[in-house]
Amino acid sequence: MHNDENTKKTEENSASEEVLDESFREICHLLADVTDEQFMYDFFVCLFTPAERKDFANRWLLVKEIDKGTTQREIARKFSMSLCKITRGSRELNKKDSAFRKMLDRLSLK
Repeated sequence: MHNDENTKKTEENSASEEVLDESFREICHLLADVTDEQFMYDFFVCLFTPAERKDFANRWLLVKEIDKGTTQREIARKFSMSLCKITRGSRELNKKDSAFRKMLDRLSLK
């Protein structure tokens, strides 16, 4: 099979972006009501592989480091992260009405 045929076959067998977005929003809706930290942890352990959990945690770690004023190069060196990933995190953090900023503000209230 040629690459074009493989790509077409894969696209036919995968969920549409609309269905994936609906599924993602459904999970967000369910999580919005969860107040049990252990249950949330257990859910994430079921949902994500160890590598995905590590990536998830690293992304939050880099946002907190950027917020502390750690330079992107220091973060890259300290945590073996790509500058591209760090730059994306920085860009998201600095957006108007940033969800990262809102979460950091919530963290500071704890």
